[in-house]
Amino acid sequence: MAIETTEYKRCSLVKMDGRIDSNTGDSLMDAFNAVQENGIFKLVFDMTDVDFMSSKGWWVLIQTQKACKRYNRGEIVLANVPKKILDSLDLVGMNHYFKIFDDVVSAVGYF
Repeated sequence: MAIETTEYKRCSLVKMDGRIDSNTGDSLMDAFNAVQENGIFKLVFDMTDVDFMSSKGWWVLIQTQKACKRYNRGEIVLANVPKKILDSLDLVGMNHYFKIFDDVVSAVGYF
């Protein structure tokens, strides 16, 4: 599991590989919190190399979305979401809670 953060002019990109579950979810939350502590609330989460999302992973994304949207400061958008994760997102009815982009360039360009 590796988490990378890249700063852009209008947003930050967070990329993680592997599984997002109860063992790795706290590390991802720490990465999102570190970006927000720097005053950046427009986030892109690149899920290209994520192969599994547990409920802990969704909890991390929901908490991050709430923090970003508070006071209309920004939001977190998802890029390169694998089909099986996109299907699970749709299954639990959260597909409208996040903006989803096919690639990182489109997601970064959104901001």
